[in-house]
Amino acid sequence: MAHILKNKNLEVYIDFPSDNYNFSRFDWTGKIVKVKFKNVYLSSLERTDGLDEDLFGKGFYNEFGIDSALGFDETVIGGWFHKIGVGVLKKDNAQYLFNEKYEIKPLEFKVIPNSNRILISCKSPKINGYSYFLRKEIELHDSSFSIKYHLENTGEKDIVTDEYNHNFTAINKDLIGPNYLLRFPFQLNQKLFGDAVNPEQKVNVEQNEITFNGIPKDQFFFSNLTGGENVHAAWELINLESKVGISETGDFKTDKVNLWGWRHVISPELFYKISIKPGQSAKWSRNYNIFEVR
Repeated sequence: MAHILKNKNLEVYIDFPSDNYNFSRFDWTGKIVKVKFKNVYLSSLERTDGLDEDLFGKGFYNEFGIDSALGFDETVIGGWFHKIGVGVLKKDNAQYLFNEKYEIKPLEFKVIPNSNRILISCKSPKINGYSYFLRKEIELHDSSFSIKYHLENTGEKDIVTDEYNHNFTAINKDLIGPNYLLRFPFQLNQKLFGDAVNPEQKVNVEQNEITFNGIPKDQFFFSNLTGGENVHAAWELINLESKVGISETGDFKTDKVNLWGWRHVISPELFYKISIKPGQSAKWSRNYNIFEVR
């Protein structure tokens, strides 16, 4: 059963680490599975095609090290490596694949629930000179919620990785299409993108916003939306039909912003770069504000 943070405007549903999703990709500390604003749903699912949803993302799931998990390259096949916020995974081939089903030895998690916030933490074992302590605090505010991260390097080697929130979003369960407007606080130049997968050409890239000329039946994906520039970490999504919007703002700058979506979901992704020396720690936060459009 989910822990619910609730006030007159917002409901945030959070699964405990051992509940439901138990795959080897997304962080288990504070799995935000559902968000409602005045009975308008703001969250969606990674897939809606009948596959086991506990193997896929939903709501506001985050992930550490999508391109390469911590210590993977130094681990021999058959050995174990870290997936931050999940546990240690067994290496079964030479290339790390974020969507592969790895064998997991889960971490032990400590959970402190409260009426307006929840604290979830874990401490990893030492593997190949790497170990860490992770604490996440999810707190409810009047018409917003925040996620605060604290990652401490308790090992002997530098922790160099990244973290992002996948933001599986849809507003009022409306399919992704002409009712949506996605804005960024920086210029979009498609010539500088890394990838631009837009098979039906239903996604329009404009000066600083994304619009849609139809409902995309196929998945779309754009990487490196900043063109390599270091920008303020933020985005804003508005549904013009329901007149409700949601924004994410990080307390950091980023040079990596990706966008993925499908007919039922849109996921803007702000990446936070992590580089922590042994004995040191990093702190960062994400704030989600929900609002009505007048």
